[in-house]
Amino acid sequence: MMADEERGRIPKSVAALLDESSSGSGPSSSSRPNHVDGVGVNDTVRDDSVSGPSSGSGSGSDDETGPRTTGTINVHNPAVTYGGLNPEIEENVLIIQSVADDDLRRDATDRRKMLGPDLDDDLEVLSKRRSTSPSKRGLTPASLSSSSPSDASPILDLPTELIDAILSWLTPLELASVSLVCRALRNYANSDSQWKRHVLSNLPVNRITSPYPCKSWRELYISHDPHWFLTKHKLWFCDRELTGQMIIVRYDERRGCIEGYQLVGTKNREGSQPWLANQDVQIHHFEPTVKLHLDKPVLQLNVDSLENIIRGRSAFVSFRRFFSEQPMRFNNGTDPRVSNFLLAKPLSKAALVGRMANEFPHGYVWPPPAIPARHRVTGQPAGVHPLATSINYTRSTSAMWQPRTRSEASDQTFRIRQWMEMGPSLGVHFAEELVTYSTLDPILYTPTDEKPWRGIWVGDFSGHGCEYLLINQPDGDEKEEEPLTRLKDEAEAEFEERFLHERVYRGRLEAIKLTGDANVPRGEYTFVADDLGDEGFICVARDPPFHGCRMVKSKGHIASLGFYNDKYIESQLILISHNRLAQYWVPFGHISFFERVNIDEFLVPK
Repeated sequence: MMADEERGRIPKSVAALLDESSSGSGPSSSSRPNHVDGVGVNDTVRDDSVSGPSSGSGSGSDDETGPRTTGTINVHNPAVTYGGLNPEIEENVLIIQSVADDDLRRDATDRRKMLGPDLDDDLEVLSKRRSTSPSKRGLTPASLSSSSPSDASPILDLPTELIDAILSWLTPLELASVSLVCRALRNYANSDSQWKRHVLSNLPVNRITSPYPCKSWRELYISHDPHWFLTKHKLWFCDRELTGQMIIVRYDERRGCIEGYQLVGTKNREGSQPWLANQDVQIHHFEPTVKLHLDKPVLQLNVDSLENIIRGRSAFVSFRRFFSEQPMRFNNGTDPRVSNFLLAKPLSKAALVGRMANEFPHGYVWPPPAIPARHRVTGQPAGVHPLATSINYTRSTSAMWQPRTRSEASDQTFRIRQWMEMGPSLGVHFAEELVTYSTLDPILYTPTDEKPWRGIWVGDFSGHGCEYLLINQPDGDEKEEEPLTRLKDEAEAEFEERFLHERVYRGRLEAIKLTGDANVPRGEYTFVADDLGDEGFICVARDPPFHGCRMVKSKGHIASLGFYNDKYIESQLILISHNRLAQYWVPFGHISFFERVNIDEFLVPK
């Protein structure tokens, strides 16, 4: 384990405390000291009595050593009970017997967690595809434009339909280069049909019909370039504090802006009931409501941004200056916070090898190794270590994470820099923090017939509230398999049973936290089932409410406050359906539920 000073919490920043007090969510919300996880996503502070001295912490009042400003208020939740050891008691985390976890602590060197081709090769391709320098392509306005008919491009001899079809294969930057060749190709390259396609390709589900407030689709695309990757990937999670945050980024055609809002969850029902199969086990009720926190945007990029005003003065699109950081304007009234949006530069393979570690905080690399990713960047997570929140440290490492050219910028990570100002006239700048966001490859959360539990899920962590998970079913090492076909004279029910046994009930299932708490933070496993097949099979439940459900062995992740003494304990995963799971935490004697979240329902503003 790492030294205490590297793993413990630190007092919250002023900006973080202000954020929580204004939104009614975050680490100060009804959190339990030492359960499988910590702080809820969107719980309000309760007036329940504080747990006793054995809980290991107080209610935020002063003690003998003076005031303690921390990110967690340990509050007892009387609505639920436990059939085993009480996870609210600090000492219970230490006495629970752990299970083997060697395979869960080597993710930093696991190649399966790095998606796609070799990272350096991937970055080289990005550099070639995204370069904006016409001189590197041998394209300049002087060399490409020609008024001589003899120099006309042979492509112009083709029918209009074929020219449009050929140009449809080009990227936006390649279209911009083609528009510099001659007037005829400029008309083709600047046509609305070409640019509408590029805009819509970055707006999943949200099929807008107008480029409003811009005059053309090309103008709309340019207004938000190079930030369309935000809406394309839609789902983003960050390293802020130990709890993190998940936002949904979408496009609002009414205002022509790219906006991002926090995804929050609330529980509509509290309490528990005994399990008929074992009266000593309590089943915690879970009926979640998931929604966007629309009162306070986390990200907002407007069409009339300062960047576009400055860039609009340039004569040629291709020569517009590259901006890696730009201000964001919010209508927050009296909110004194100021926010800037920053593009990020991914770490190379060599840098990752020397920096990313298996132990938390994993060399301050985001996303951490448990989450499969194509790009990883250096992070400065507030609330994890004082060094990471130091302005001097942030500035000294800027060359490592801040891109200088478009080709260095990642389309899978970004940052938000925020601080507070004491009035525009005073110009006092303080409480700065830098939050790093990353996204997921859609293949990780898109279910298939053979990987039906892949997805984004919301889970019940008792007093800690709702937290968001990635349920990952990694592809095995087996070779490409032929589709399973129905045998002659095989009944439909028999074929479905064989398909489940041979193609579905097999392999590993990982529940990775996208948002976390002060016990087990974001980016860590919350439970893992090593094998859904015969090796992990326990039984098929016979008693309600799990009658007919398959139960398999799993490992649950717990820790003391501050992510100290983390360990994996015996647990069982109950496969209720493809949209609902349950986890039986054996030593604690309780069962909690997890439900799939449909991200797409939040992408179209209502």
